[in-house]
Amino acid sequence: MNSPLNNTALNLVNVTLEYPDGDGTLKALDTVSLKVRAGEFVSLIGPSGSGKSSLLAVAATLVRPTAGLVVVDGEDAGGLPDSGRTALRRDKIGIIFQQPNLLPSLTAVEQLVITQRLRGGTARAAGERAAALLDLVGLGHALAKRPHQLSGGQRQRVNIARALMGNPAVLLVDEPTAALDHQRSEAIIRLLRQVTDEFGVATVMVTHDTDFVPLTDAVASMRDGRLSGRAATAAAAAPRRG
Repeated sequence: MNSPLNNTALNLVNVTLEYPDGDGTLKALDTVSLKVRAGEFVSLIGPSGSGKSSLLAVAATLVRPTAGLVVVDGEDAGGLPDSGRTALRRDKIGIIFQQPNLLPSLTAVEQLVITQRLRGGTARAAGERAAALLDLVGLGHALAKRPHQLSGGQRQRVNIARALMGNPAVLLVDEPTAALDHQRSEAIIRLLRQVTDEFGVATVMVTHDTDFVPLTDAVASMRDGRLSGRAATAAAAAPRRG
């Protein structure tokens, strides 16, 4: 576990993001503030174009905000050069994209090993961790399978395991169930609940599917670039492991 449950792992403070738009500017994020503690699972909902993807991109340090602070596991991303932001993202942030984007020529275990090798360390250690994570997400039997041999839900499980390889403090998840049916969607959200609890990560999930919001600790709503509200769910009161 990365840090105690009451520690803030992701802190966005008055974040504004503007893009040029003709003679003016388009405000994708408007003074957004969001705190997510280690071991907390937050859903982010809102209509298309409300700023959800922009918030994830800023939190992932993929995009520099126009103004405001982005603090990841106690480190201010705004004060870092591009190389420092890359290192912060590599070492402290796990990103789960809507599409797994697995390399077709690699097996499930190799998908994970190749990302860990970029961080350094031995091939043996990377292989052992990859196998353990794939077993955790229910794919211990499929280490040698390639993407075309896996179902959509299984590919998303590889995606989740891959995001955990670096032992991140923050897990950012973008519409993980968009291509899945209801049953597989629920299984994926329950898996994200499990890894949030077991690894003590701060998880933020963008979703259009509100059916599974009760499995998360809190739900935050976005509209027109603003975070319009945040409410605790019943899961917030449930006992946690650790």
